[in-house]
Amino acid sequence: MRIVFMGTPDFAATCLEKLVGHCSVRRFEVVGVFSQPDKRSGRGMKLTPTAVKKVAESHGIPVLQPQSLRDGEALELLRGLAPDLIIVVAYGRLLPAAILELPPLGCVNIHASLLPKYRGSAPIQRAVLSGERTTGVTAMYMAEELDAGDIIAMRETEILDGETSGELFLRLAELGAELLCDAVDMIADGSAPHIPQCDEDATFAPMLSKAESPIDLSATAREVYNKIDGLDPWPCATLEVDGVVLKLFHARLGEHEGGLVLPCRDGKVTVMELQAPGGKRMAASDYLRGHQICL
Repeated sequence: MRIVFMGTPDFAATCLEKLVGHCSVRRFEVVGVFSQPDKRSGRGMKLTPTAVKKVAESHGIPVLQPQSLRDGEALELLRGLAPDLIIVVAYGRLLPAAILELPPLGCVNIHASLLPKYRGSAPIQRAVLSGERTTGVTAMYMAEELDAGDIIAMRETEILDGETSGELFLRLAELGAELLCDAVDMIADGSAPHIPQCDEDATFAPMLSKAESPIDLSATAREVYNKIDGLDPWPCATLEVDGVVLKLFHARLGEHEGGLVLPCRDGKVTVMELQAPGGKRMAASDYLRGHQICL
């Protein structure tokens, strides 16, 4: 089986690494990788390859980075690779119908939620922000509508108390990589099911924005707690104190010694770590030794 993988960030890179190892055992072949174009980052604005590109190049897999999937060029590149199956994990672009219809075995996506809940670009963060106690990953056949294709399989996991979006991201990446390999095997042997989603149960997970960062102390303690965890590591929950905007990390429900205590509508939340503008992330107790904060 010839496979083309499409993905961009760390989550997708974890899946690709696992897939390459699995394919070597099953004698499948990843014949090409599509990833978003490299971007400039850091103080020197150096052109930086995507996480998926790094993994692909380490295994000698050709990497293609078209600016668009809709100008016909990407379709011709894919036809040249002649994939039996296309796998998409956090690629960052919608696939047009002509590409979805190209591979004989279809296009499969690994999505970091239990569909149909949290369709969209930020399912991990939205689950934490909403106070969900469980989440997971879904393998599905792709359709033109976003995250609405038939389900192949799911894996569920508990969201741990105090777990940030960044920490959950790492666990779901590993879980998604395992599910991907299982889904590929089911597709290869013809046992992969097509389980329709119930659109009426769908919820959506739009992209995060820095506009969501400010903490509202009139919210409940649980809402504030979830927000601090849900926006970590980006864009981070913030609190403006005397004209200084602090980034907040590592929250605990209730009042705890050594932290910054936030008075909320129905209780308190203690922030154990914070970051001032231009400074480093530090223990809240260290910051409070030199700064008086009254809330």
